[in-house]
Amino acid sequence: MRHTAFIGLGSNLEDPARQLQRAFADIGQLPGTRLLLRSSPYRSAPVGYTDQPDFVNAVAKIATALSPQELLQALLQIERRHGRERTFRNAPRTLDLDVLLYDDVQLHEHGLTIPHPQMHLRAFVLRPLLEIAPDCCIPGIGQALLAMKECQDQALERIPDVV
Repeated sequence: MRHTAFIGLGSNLEDPARQLQRAFADIGQLPGTRLLLRSSPYRSAPVGYTDQPDFVNAVAKIATALSPQELLQALLQIERRHGRERTFRNAPRTLDLDVLLYDDVQLHEHGLTIPHPQMHLRAFVLRPLLEIAPDCCIPGIGQALLAMKECQDQALERIPDVV
């Protein structure tokens, strides 16, 4: 396990907090991967398409031997097992898993951009990320803490973790 990656998790359907709990376990079971840290869950209003339930979001820190592309494919398989359907952009979802960061890699190819685009503009990504990696730096952007200061107006509520 030679690489460190951060995964964004989100859900707003079918008991979102429990969806994230199951997804953390699934991520930790990926080949050549170990779950190192997981943030608290946070509730936030939907972005883009707003006529849907609030989201529950979190971030996982993993060690992995998977390449960025292999990791993305494995995360997409987890989404499918959780019943993810891609009906339209920003649609409600049982589970959304995104590769946020992968070492210090900056990558842009079809279907995969690292760092994840827009992550530096979203409190629901930054606050859980900073909870588990307070000194995190986003390649090409800078300190996550500074980016979070630009998102202070975005409402976010830390919620109890599902046990």
